[in-house]
Amino acid sequence: MWRSCGRKELPKSNSRPITEQAIRQHLAKVLASHAFAHVDRLKRFLAFVVKESTNGRSASLKEYSIGVEVFDRETKFDPRTDPIVRVQARRLRARLVRYYEDEGRNDEMRIELPKGSYVPEFHRQAERARTASLAAALTARNTVSVMPFSDRSPEGDMAYFCEGIAEEIINAVSKLPQLRVIARGIVNAPQAATLIGGSIRRFGKDLLITVQIIDAASGSYLWSEVFERKANDLFGIQREVASRVLEKLKADVVGKGPGERTRRTESLAAYNFYLQGRYHSSQRSDASLRKAVEFFEKSIGEDARYAPAYAGLADAYSLLSHYGVLPPAQVWTKAASNAASAVLLDDELAEGHTSLAHVKATQDWDWHGAELEYRRAIELDPRSATAHHWYAVSCLVPLGRLDDALQEVQFAQTLDPVSKIISRDIARVYYYRREFEAALEECDRTIERDPFFSGAYWILGLVQEQLGDFQESAAAFQRGMQLLPDHPLMRAALGRLFALSEKPAKAKQVLRELKDISSKRYLCPFEPAMIHLALGQSDAAFECLGKAKEERCFDLISLNADPRFDDVRTDRRLRSIANEMGLM
Repeated sequence: MWRSCGRKELPKSNSRPITEQAIRQHLAKVLASHAFAHVDRLKRFLAFVVKESTNGRSASLKEYSIGVEVFDRETKFDPRTDPIVRVQARRLRARLVRYYEDEGRNDEMRIELPKGSYVPEFHRQAERARTASLAAALTARNTVSVMPFSDRSPEGDMAYFCEGIAEEIINAVSKLPQLRVIARGIVNAPQAATLIGGSIRRFGKDLLITVQIIDAASGSYLWSEVFERKANDLFGIQREVASRVLEKLKADVVGKGPGERTRRTESLAAYNFYLQGRYHSSQRSDASLRKAVEFFEKSIGEDARYAPAYAGLADAYSLLSHYGVLPPAQVWTKAASNAASAVLLDDELAEGHTSLAHVKATQDWDWHGAELEYRRAIELDPRSATAHHWYAVSCLVPLGRLDDALQEVQFAQTLDPVSKIISRDIARVYYYRREFEAALEECDRTIERDPFFSGAYWILGLVQEQLGDFQESAAAFQRGMQLLPDHPLMRAALGRLFALSEKPAKAKQVLRELKDISSKRYLCPFEPAMIHLALGQSDAAFECLGKAKEERCFDLISLNADPRFDDVRTDRRLRSIANEMGLM
């Protein structure tokens, strides 16, 4: 430990003293690095703890003060129910490790945030000679990451268009065999050499689109262009921007190559409704899934032969069931008929085969048929993130092929690096593999992408439960309940945690609350079953699981992999259910 010229005590360091000026200079370098380029909250976090430490206020670095000062929580902020600081501290530690393994590997200084503390430590690193592999450099040159586009419209209502334009660029760039579109954030994944991003502004009927290509190593702009267009041809604008980006990449990175044919509807209205349907479907909330159905139906109304809209409608109905919005029996026929319509209208549409595969897996439990359809979808479009993603979660996981599932879902993320759903499901696959630390890291990445995505807190709570950290698990479920107060999923998960924490009275109270909820909305029997299992009430648990089987509850397809069933693996009733589902 060392001190400055004044009385204040400065943070720990090793070897020679480190001056405040050196710390400030090094901090500025870290904050300006590529590793911290798109994580503003982590930058605020790091800057705050370093400043407080160097100013002699280390003692004030507690969860409460950080939550209020850095993450804009209100003064009534309670760290016991809102894990934001702990979650982001893990992300900050990981981000610092990434920086020092790459850009900062030759830095003289190193900032560390020890586990269990928010007081940073400063260390000197031995100077190392720079070594670089020419082959690695050439390989990295052809790696690209498409970042989320920012909606800077006054009304803030262009999120679906931002997502659509990023998707259009990903689809265009991914078809070039010379380029790899990778996701920043995947464990052990290389960092992209080239970043593509931009922003959207809408003023009435006018659109202002800014697109940039950035050299990740230097942070310098390689190319930037502004498109001023009327908002009456959104698809045309997306295609134009993606084409322009592709043109620049071909010229400057990979050279010219043949174009790719894309399938489109002639109706601009049909396409716009379809695009909005996909956007709302990706939000995964009760209201957004219902809106997705409305938009897909409007798309079909504009063009009754537009196959992608039927696939989207099938997916929306399936998700309404999977997320417990509607009873599965209420959507089975609609999901299946729309998936079949998509394939009949266009047998070469990957989306249609993906939708049909999902129906075969989750409703019919036809695992062989589902796998054939998924493989057909991937053959038609190897770059379909949804096909790889759903193949992993709804087919490979139930069949116990967890190595294949992890590979597929991680590849899906390279194709759609901005998807919070895929990120959450990578954590789920790690959870099923009992790789809980890896699952925890992926949960943190998901929450960093979207701190208001309740699904991330659900899987985070399950992971912490398996690690035996019931306090952290409860905080995650409670945060999820704040985000989805009317949904029974988080409440049921918390009830199970009460049972595991030897609070049976509270667990039984949750069971009563769930019974009340079931009189107002659909309640999947799987949820109370998990509480009964934790209470040791196996008869009641298997009665609920039997109902879940009859209703085709989505979560039941993972029973062979889910750690929550480990204590009853040998129970003949569980084997019987698995056998009826074709999983034995």
